[in-house]
Amino acid sequence: MMVQVRGKNMEVTAALKEYVEKRLGKLDKYLDNLGEAQVTLAVEKETHRIEVTIPINGMILRGEESTGDMYTSIDQVVEKLEKQIEKYKGRLLKRFVKPVGEGRNAAAYADNNEPEVVRTKKFAFKPMAVEEAVLQMNLLGHNFFVFSNAETEQVNVVYKRKRGNYGLIEPTF
Repeated sequence: MMVQVRGKNMEVTAALKEYVEKRLGKLDKYLDNLGEAQVTLAVEKETHRIEVTIPINGMILRGEESTGDMYTSIDQVVEKLEKQIEKYKGRLLKRFVKPVGEGRNAAAYADNNEPEVVRTKKFAFKPMAVEEAVLQMNLLGHNFFVFSNAETEQVNVVYKRKRGNYGLIEPTF
């Protein structure tokens, strides 16, 4: 993740910038596609304030903290951002229902050369925009995502293309 640090009413030291980059780097374990973080450090009277903004595929993570020590403010804002990410990912994962049963393994296909469904997933559809479906697909770390398109009220599929772009499959009748 790229981190841009700027100071307001203060000079940003190399040690302070390195600490911010190190702490925000821990957010990469939660999401793969974190973009560029905008960090503003400010000192107002005896208050040390940090503001962090991270855009993620149409969604914005934002955190702000003020304490008497800049390092404490940094630690607290990172905790706040971690909670935001966990909360958002938790909402996405709650929508999916666990598979009903376990099928036979792939060796069964090799033995009798007939295709066999080995796993079934069921989950609730919530109408959503294409952009939200792409965001959810990326948050889940999948290559495709099936959803109900809010505009057309039909089942659609978004998928990752080889060059990093996305595709949309819409049914025609």
